[in-house]
Amino acid sequence: MPRPLRRHLISIDDLTDRDLRWIVQRGAQYAAGECENARPLNDAVVGVLFRKTSTRTRTAFSAGALRLGARLITYGPGDLQENTGETAEDTAAVLSRMLDVLVARTVGSEQELRAYADQQRMAVVNAMSAAEHPTQALTDLTTLVGRFGRVEGLRVLYVGEGNNTASALALALSRFPGTELHLRTPAGYGLEPSYLESARTQTKASGAHIEERHDMADLPQVDVVYTTRWQTTGTVKPDPDWRRIFAPFQVDSAVLAASPGAVFMHDLPAHRGEEVTAEVLDGPDSIAFEQAENKYHSARAVLEWCLHGIPAG
Repeated sequence: MPRPLRRHLISIDDLTDRDLRWIVQRGAQYAAGECENARPLNDAVVGVLFRKTSTRTRTAFSAGALRLGARLITYGPGDLQENTGETAEDTAAVLSRMLDVLVARTVGSEQELRAYADQQRMAVVNAMSAAEHPTQALTDLTTLVGRFGRVEGLRVLYVGEGNNTASALALALSRFPGTELHLRTPAGYGLEPSYLESARTQTKASGAHIEERHDMADLPQVDVVYTTRWQTTGTVKPDPDWRRIFAPFQVDSAVLAASPGAVFMHDLPAHRGEEVTAEVLDGPDSIAFEQAENKYHSARAVLEWCLHGIPAG
């Protein structure tokens, strides 16, 4: 008997609006403890392949798969025969006959992930590529729902490099009516233009708003202040003087005070004294570690969606 078709998550743009909202709400339900007895992955086999370091994403998907009833196979960066010249397409042809889901963090572009996903027997989840970190954005929106009860109408200030986290966040927030995303990125380190264009296209239908500036003047009042580490995992800055360029984009108490009542978010790992001060990260307005926990809850929602989609009705 043939396996049912699986659903891939390579980019936020792969999701319909309905898919996106369901995954976020389901993640919030897991976070609230509303479906702790759910075992939608009973007897499924999930492969976890990480070619880069990971604390939160790898643990979240591994623990999430086990909690949902799946069995787990883990691969290190040198374990597969791609290292001896086998193509990604041949690797996928083999793995898809044995696995139900492959969660993969790659070294470079999404090309390898797209090759893995060129079949419908095994779901493929992008656990971070160079350009986009879609499961982080789903975690972030799950965190917003848990804190504010909604995504619609929320105002977010993102400070720092326009990296893969920022790309995914822009694609996700732009789907929700009335949201605002204010990107403050250092000159030369802004959001990749194709992602900014795609997000702005989405705002035409949703009524959301996105703007990017390369300074820290005239900060808007927002509900959320968000930053990421300056040295994105696995990357090297081309400019040897990059720390001087980034220095004005540190989130300190003054930045947070510009938005009374705002919460602080960070995708972690954090470097206190660089992108954020310890006073902010460890302060009462920080929900960064709640956000990290939600990676696990959101991962369960993603895995459930990959194998079963949205329930009828």
